[in-house]
Amino acid sequence: MELDQHAEELASALGVDKEEVKSDLQNLLQYSVPLDEAKQSVRRKHGGGSSGGSDGAPATKRIVDIDPDGGNVSVTVRVLTVGTRSIVYQGDEQTIREGELADESGVISYTAWQDFGFEPGDSVVIGNAGVREWDGKPELNIGASSTVGVESETVETPYDDRIGGEADLIDLQAGDRGRTVEVRVLEVDSRTIDGRNGETTILSGVVADETGRLPFTDWAPRPDVEEGASLRLSDVYVREFRGVPQVNLSEFTTLDVLDDPVSVTDSAPRLKIGEAVDAGGMFDVELLGNVLEVRDGSGLIERCPKCSRVVQNGQCRQHGEVDGEDDMRVKAILDDGTGTVTAILDRDLTEEIYGGTMADAMEAAREAMDKEVVADDIADTLVGREYRVRGNLSVDEYGANLETDEFEETDDDPAERAAALLTEVRA
Repeated sequence: MELDQHAEELASALGVDKEEVKSDLQNLLQYSVPLDEAKQSVRRKHGGGSSGGSDGAPATKRIVDIDPDGGNVSVTVRVLTVGTRSIVYQGDEQTIREGELADESGVISYTAWQDFGFEPGDSVVIGNAGVREWDGKPELNIGASSTVGVESETVETPYDDRIGGEADLIDLQAGDRGRTVEVRVLEVDSRTIDGRNGETTILSGVVADETGRLPFTDWAPRPDVEEGASLRLSDVYVREFRGVPQVNLSEFTTLDVLDDPVSVTDSAPRLKIGEAVDAGGMFDVELLGNVLEVRDGSGLIERCPKCSRVVQNGQCRQHGEVDGEDDMRVKAILDDGTGTVTAILDRDLTEEIYGGTMADAMEAAREAMDKEVVADDIADTLVGREYRVRGNLSVDEYGANLETDEFEETDDDPAERAAALLTEVRA
């Protein structure tokens, strides 16, 4: 049934204008509220009660059997995590609860549109929960037409170690909610952005623990979030930013300053390129590979003074004709036999490889009357050699790119590495 038909059916039953009902439904559906839940919400708004929902009683299912196309469900589960967040819904701010639930068959994420009072570790029976697809997986939508009751016996699951959301940074993934981490703040900056309520000051930077480093944003800046501080952060959520997980502190995040400093690692995890790319993006990773090619757009370039995009023939894709600002970079294709990645080196690293300053490179280009001589010199230095590369990996439809912080030629003995690999294969 098309949306128009649902709206006409509801408008006729409620005795209100069809276009108003259709607008209400569209507002709800854009936030992925299941259609049945959206229709019930519209009925309540117009005084029609909660009748007329989905046909029949919701099916009782195990988590593993839940399908976004299977209609509303009832489940008996254990609460793993509870996160709290504020969103704008139909023009108004609304507080929602999010997290994960589990039974013996699996784990499922949920969004609760009101506070049902359950906490991590509780065993509950949830009735008439909507099901939607989120990030390719089913997610429970617990709304006003749902019921939540206490289960008298503890629901046994193989996921009890996840109760409360305690996590190391290396284990965080985009979409995680209600997580708790203990970290040390390595970098922090304050900046002003255009938020949903106008200009907003936020904090952003990098946090670390023994397992890795991640970028963070504090949307409700706290004075204790300062460089060097060791903190316990409860109820953070994780979003993807530039292809890597980002830790987010909301107004509901609680912060405790730790007396003992959190140990952090100075090294980055070393992965095969194929593994790193398959992970879909990583912050602070180390790769090892041979440079196959220095791509076009390396050497001397110009950037837009407004957005820093690379300028082609005096034209910025966003701002049109501009007076470009000089810069240098390298885009090197790195391969280790398991995959390829484009390592992007900034001006400082490029000058190191070139063996001179940008002024030297510009002088060489003028003498040759061709700026490509700089890229050619860089390619002669890099291609065919093996390098250890460290930086932040992002993966999108255009490929895998590593924003490089460290780039150095390896001095590993190939024979020793081959012997180690053979030993690993035979183990």
